[in-house]
Amino acid sequence: MKYFYKSPSLENIFIEAIHNSIDADASKIDVEIAIDALDKSKTLVIKITDNGVGFSDERYKKFCKLMTVEGDDIHRGVGRLVYLCHFDKISISSKYGSKQRTFTYDTDFDEHNSDMNESILNETGYGTTITFQNCTLEKLNSYSTIFPEHIRTMLLNKFYPVLYLLKQRNKDIDINIKLDVKTVKKGQQIGKRETHISVSDIPTLLIEPVDLAMLDMFTKSEVHYSIKKQEVITDPLLITALCVDNRTYDLSDVISIENLQGYNSVFLLNSTAFIGQTDPSREILALTETQKRIVVKKFREKISEIIQREIPHIKKKKEQSKESLNKTYPHLIGYFEEDEIGVIARSKSIEDAQGKFLRDQKEILEASNLDTKQYDKALELSSRSLSEYVLFREKIINRLETITKEDSEEVLHNIILPKGTVLKDNTDLSYIYQNNLWLLDEKYMTYNTAMSNKSMKDIVEEITQNISNEKDTKTPDVAIIFSDNIDDKENENKKVDVIIIELKKRGIKIERTEEVINQLKRRATNLMKYYPNKIQRIWFYGIVEFNDDFKLSLKNSGYRPLYSKDSLYYNEEKIYLNVEDEDFYLTNVYILSIDAFIKDAKARNATFLQILKDGFQKIKQD
Repeated sequence: MKYFYKSPSLENIFIEAIHNSIDADASKIDVEIAIDALDKSKTLVIKITDNGVGFSDERYKKFCKLMTVEGDDIHRGVGRLVYLCHFDKISISSKYGSKQRTFTYDTDFDEHNSDMNESILNETGYGTTITFQNCTLEKLNSYSTIFPEHIRTMLLNKFYPVLYLLKQRNKDIDINIKLDVKTVKKGQQIGKRETHISVSDIPTLLIEPVDLAMLDMFTKSEVHYSIKKQEVITDPLLITALCVDNRTYDLSDVISIENLQGYNSVFLLNSTAFIGQTDPSREILALTETQKRIVVKKFREKISEIIQREIPHIKKKKEQSKESLNKTYPHLIGYFEEDEIGVIARSKSIEDAQGKFLRDQKEILEASNLDTKQYDKALELSSRSLSEYVLFREKIINRLETITKEDSEEVLHNIILPKGTVLKDNTDLSYIYQNNLWLLDEKYMTYNTAMSNKSMKDIVEEITQNISNEKDTKTPDVAIIFSDNIDDKENENKKVDVIIIELKKRGIKIERTEEVINQLKRRATNLMKYYPNKIQRIWFYGIVEFNDDFKLSLKNSGYRPLYSKDSLYYNEEKIYLNVEDEDFYLTNVYILSIDAFIKDAKARNATFLQILKDGFQKIKQD
């Protein structure tokens, strides 16, 4: 049991029993499921009755032996072991002609030492009843596994080719499935209590050839299919499977159901190359990984061809999906399998393209020396990685655009550089994703130290390498420090450039907005003490919400507008370090609107992205 069924589901029992009933030429199969309550799995009893040929002496003898192959039968009779995986006791009663055979099948079952009893009937009859009792499950993995509708769908997925074959031979079969839950708790949804499957419900399938010569030159392969528009829109039925020895083997990743909403669709791949290609339990398809890839690729190509022909809007939807993927994932342009877009799931298209991209990266990174072709490839991959990062930045900008006056200043602050953060020496690329200083200017992506909501004392100590006695505990929102001699830690003459940024939230009064200028002046007064010995250049930025009153205030203070997508003003503020001083320093102060901050960043980012997209489209065409 453990060897052949390592983790069997309850569904395997239905599959094996129904398959045996069909093999016994049954035309009527009744499945009765009873349970005291859904959470009382040990009370589960399953009874399956058919009108098949029954356990004749020959069939009983075959049942008693495992791993025995007779005649042309390629299977080894281990399927019934799955019964014992979840039930300790299986009672079997079978009529065959004028006789009836009853016996118990359990883990101690032995042909020569069993309770098998054979009796004579008063009248001729045929059929078998198998009752599964003493369930060993602690709990059902999912209640749906015993719901008739779920079992119906599962059986259709497994036995569609068999039912279709019976239809072709004008043979009917009815499978009725009933569930009796003796105690239903308040609020429990147990679905339909009864349903059925009939061969008469199986549509006639159309047939088209498929080329699987790569598997076998002389193989005959066909896709049998049906696509029916639903009269009432419900959950669509989609079966994509290989037909092997009168069973189906589900290939759920061949096509996505999301692309066939509103249709019931069946695609069955038959091939003489599949005959006997299963393991003894008939649960695992014995094809190599290479063979499976060939089968899936050819099967998918044929399905794509069929649905584009049979469902007019699919072709248009396919083009829309292609456009959407290229727009959302431009760094993967050229990696998408265009024939598969709109056929497989969108997530699968992205996953496959990303996998190819990563494999190419790995190949280049592991190459010891790059030839001309590999060098060109390395440049392309670098551009794609940059494009992926630019897409990440686009998401950040989109988040900024949603900020309203209801959001606190902290929201804006944390997007630029989270409060309390201190980043040192950004040679580690992971730091790129820990801040968004590029929003202000691309050049601020390189720095020695970036500090968020740290005191002027901390900032000055960083600039002077801890030799300052600064006592100012006021905290500018963001401070960035640059140096052209990063590695020269001991150099007392090391000089730095400094950026100071102050933020104000949307929707505040003009008096509070104007505070940003005074705050920047106070920061300048403290910092200019170290100019030019420790500081060679300083930039000050105030990011606030603008209105006409604030613009007038800036104009009256000598600020002049600069080019921007919104409002940006500049002034050279005079800074005196002492009351007695006649000499002053000029500092560069930029006051920009929150909208300018966002729109300018968005415009720069969009330009980068378009350049990269155009490059990838050219690579794709070449």
